[in-house]
Amino acid sequence: MELKTFYKIRFNDCDSFKHLNNSGYIDYMLNAREDHLKEFHDISMTYLYSKGSGWMVNKHEIIYLNPANYGEQVCIKSNLMKYGNDSLMVEMTMWDENETHIKAILWTKFIHINLLTGKRDNHPEWFEKLAIPLENSGILENSLSERLKVLMAQKV
Repeated sequence: MELKTFYKIRFNDCDSFKHLNNSGYIDYMLNAREDHLKEFHDISMTYLYSKGSGWMVNKHEIIYLNPANYGEQVCIKSNLMKYGNDSLMVEMTMWDENETHIKAILWTKFIHINLLTGKRDNHPEWFEKLAIPLENSGILENSLSERLKVLMAQKV
């Protein structure tokens, strides 16, 4: 199942040239991932927090390709690329409304935090049962640049 939602680029997220600010791409994509978990898998962050689990961003790797402009409708897609004992690697892409031109690609590594101790910890067994079935093992590229080439070739 392809996880995707559409968002309108808002005025307060743009610069004076009507382009989405660079940090805005990350905000929109992280918000989309949270929405995807809730909408497509009925997994809310509130539920995860109540179970004592949280995640911190360890690393972002992003490539900006095309501007997202004020008032434009964009499509954001997300995938769990890799489940690790104490981490998650998530891919998020932003496309134009017709899904023909990629605007940005983001790989984010999340580290699991045990909210009771405030420290990095392995994922609990209950979360493993939720997450492993969501892993998209079809994303095999070793680098973001490699992955971008694959995505661009698919849309030609």
